[in-house]
Amino acid sequence: MAAPASASQLIDRDASDVKLAVNTKGEALLTYKARGATQHVLAWGAVGARQSTSDRPQVRFEKDYSGGYGKYHTRYWETFKDACRRYDGPPLLSVVAECKAPDGSYWALQRWQTGLPDLGMTPWLPAQRAWELHLSHWAGSVAKIEAWPDWVGSQRWHQVFGRVTYEGQPVYGRGTTRFGAPTDAYGRLVYLDTYNSRYGKGWRRENSFVTHRPTGVFCYEFYAFDPTKGYPHPKGFPSTPRGPGNGEKYRLTIEGPGVTPDVSVTVPGLHDFDRSDPADAAFDAKQNAILDSIIGSDKLCRTH
Repeated sequence: MAAPASASQLIDRDASDVKLAVNTKGEALLTYKARGATQHVLAWGAVGARQSTSDRPQVRFEKDYSGGYGKYHTRYWETFKDACRRYDGPPLLSVVAECKAPDGSYWALQRWQTGLPDLGMTPWLPAQRAWELHLSHWAGSVAKIEAWPDWVGSQRWHQVFGRVTYEGQPVYGRGTTRFGAPTDAYGRLVYLDTYNSRYGKGWRRENSFVTHRPTGVFCYEFYAFDPTKGYPHPKGFPSTPRGPGNGEKYRLTIEGPGVTPDVSVTVPGLHDFDRSDPADAAFDAKQNAILDSIIGSDKLCRTH
């Protein structure tokens, strides 16, 4: 079990009626409703991301939840001059607002659920059901997820493997907690959802895991897991193994490095391996070759 990493940048949870304005000073004003009231948040001071090889802290927004009163000591949100232009950047997932700033950079607000419980369990806590609102600001490219399905362990189990890069360089952190959560702002979790699996119809959260240092590579095998060992679970939940969560397709999502936008990719699932089918053997060999071509020095993803 891994907890969410800091990223793109979390602004609030369960926000509605979200509006984004950007001025010529490189500031963004977010207006939305949450906790029964209208909220005004001013953000500034960050764009894009530093590479994982940097020895400097990852970029982060400055935020003023008083809408600029803390920064300027005035009701700044009331006089904020919006200079947003039509967005013409890359398509993004779960967008609620986006714009192109006068300097040509992009701002976006995305809304999705990072806290869903693993192993397809139904959320039982409000935090698990919450829809997080993330702000990003960037110029140029965004992070990229490459992912492929395969079989592993003498083709007995299903697998998804791939890598995460930003501007052609691998994305990874310096370390993790014993539960697999990143311990620094460079680390990124890959959130893996499975579609129409034994957990039920539709999308369910299978798990989350970090990309590996220093390759940005990941590999996830679908096994049956005891939900009471290392996973959040309701009191009294049975220890009956859950999974494997093989699905018709898989969605992999990451929170963008630095303050870049969150990105996602969907790949098809596989049927169980058929040893009598030459096409399955050929496909497996092809996927193994792809894995071998990307792992480099990675020591954790060498199993076929």
